[in-house]
Amino acid sequence: MLLKSNVIVRGARPSKGDYNGRPYDNTKVYIETEIKAGERASGSVTSEYGWGSSDNYDRIEKLEYPFKAEAVMQIVSNGKDTRTILIDLIPEKTAPKQA
Repeated sequence: MLLKSNVIVRGARPSKGDYNGRPYDNTKVYIETEIKAGERASGSVTSEYGWGSSDNYDRIEKLEYPFKAEAVMQIVSNGKDTRTILIDLIPEKTAPKQA
Protein backbone atom coordinates (compact mmCIF):
# COMPACT_ATOMS: atom_id res chain seq x y z
CA MET A 1 0.00 0.00 0.00
CA LEU A 2 1.41 3.40 -1.04
CA LEU A 3 0.61 6.60 0.80
CA LYS A 4 1.70 10.22 0.66
CA SER A 5 2.19 12.35 3.74
CA ASN A 6 3.36 15.88 4.48
CA VAL A 7 6.29 15.60 6.89
CA ILE A 8 8.98 17.61 8.63
CA VAL A 9 12.48 16.26 8.06
CA ARG A 10 14.73 16.87 11.08
CA GLY A 11 17.90 15.27 9.75
CA ALA A 12 19.50 12.73 7.42
CA ARG A 13 22.75 10.86 7.02
CA PRO A 14 24.31 8.76 4.26
CA SER A 15 26.39 5.68 4.91
CA LYS A 16 28.51 3.87 2.36
CA GLY A 17 31.41 1.52 2.72
CA ASP A 18 32.49 -2.01 3.41
CA TYR A 19 32.22 -3.96 6.66
CA ASN A 20 33.92 -7.36 6.96
CA GLY A 21 33.90 -7.73 3.19
CA ARG A 22 30.21 -6.84 2.83
CA PRO A 23 29.37 -3.59 1.03
CA TYR A 24 26.65 -1.29 2.35
CA ASP A 25 25.10 1.86 0.90
CA ASN A 26 22.09 3.62 2.44
CA THR A 27 20.53 6.85 3.62
CA LYS A 28 18.67 7.28 6.91
CA VAL A 29 16.11 10.09 7.22
CA TYR A 30 14.76 11.35 10.54
CA ILE A 31 11.14 12.50 10.34
CA GLU A 32 9.16 14.25 13.07
CA THR A 33 6.45 11.97 14.46
CA GLU A 34 3.76 12.85 17.00
CA ILE A 35 3.63 10.79 20.17
CA LYS A 36 0.57 8.55 20.34
CA ALA A 37 -2.43 10.24 21.97
CA GLY A 38 -3.38 8.78 25.32
CA GLU A 39 0.15 7.91 26.31
CA ARG A 40 1.57 9.61 29.38
CA ALA A 41 3.75 11.72 27.17
CA SER A 42 3.42 14.72 24.91
CA GLY A 43 5.14 16.35 21.99
CA SER A 44 6.96 14.68 19.17
CA VAL A 45 9.93 12.46 18.46
CA THR A 46 11.91 11.63 15.34
CA SER A 47 11.49 8.29 13.62
CA GLU A 48 14.21 6.79 11.45
CA TYR A 49 13.38 5.62 7.92
CA GLY A 50 15.66 3.96 5.40
CA TRP A 51 15.66 5.78 2.05
CA GLY A 52 17.56 3.77 -0.54
CA SER A 53 21.20 4.39 -1.35
CA SER A 54 23.50 7.21 -0.26
CA ASP A 55 22.80 8.88 -3.62
CA ASN A 56 19.44 10.01 -2.20
CA TYR A 57 21.26 12.09 0.41
CA ASP A 58 22.77 14.18 -2.40
CA ARG A 59 19.23 15.39 -3.27
CA ILE A 60 18.71 16.98 0.18
CA GLU A 61 22.26 17.64 1.37
CA LYS A 62 22.18 21.39 0.70
CA LEU A 63 18.79 22.04 2.37
CA GLU A 64 18.53 23.68 5.76
CA TYR A 65 16.99 21.52 8.49
CA PRO A 66 14.27 21.16 9.50
CA PHE A 67 12.39 21.32 6.19
CA LYS A 68 8.93 20.33 4.98
CA ALA A 69 8.52 17.64 2.36
CA GLU A 70 6.06 15.24 0.83
CA ALA A 71 6.97 11.66 1.71
CA VAL A 72 5.91 8.73 -0.43
CA MET A 73 5.81 5.67 1.80
CA GLN A 74 4.96 2.01 1.35
CA ILE A 75 3.51 -0.15 4.09
CA VAL A 76 4.60 -3.79 3.82
CA SER A 77 3.96 -6.83 5.97
CA ASN A 78 5.05 -10.43 6.23
CA GLY A 79 1.75 -11.33 7.90
CA LYS A 80 3.12 -10.78 11.39
CA ASP A 81 5.14 -7.57 11.39
CA THR A 82 4.40 -4.35 9.50
CA ARG A 83 7.04 -1.91 8.25
CA THR A 84 6.89 1.50 6.63
CA ILE A 85 9.44 2.11 3.88
CA LEU A 86 10.29 5.58 2.60
CA ILE A 87 10.08 5.38 -1.21
CA ASP A 88 10.63 9.04 -2.08
CA LEU A 89 11.02 12.43 -0.43
CA ILE A 90 10.02 15.58 -2.30
CA PRO A 91 11.11 18.75 -0.44
CA GLU A 92 9.03 21.91 -0.64
CA LYS A 93 10.79 24.78 -2.32
CA THR A 94 13.41 25.62 0.29
CA ALA A 95 16.41 27.91 0.24
CA PRO A 96 19.75 26.11 0.58
CA LYS A 97 21.56 26.36 3.89
CA GLN A 98 24.00 29.20 4.33
CA ALA A 99 27.70 28.37 3.92
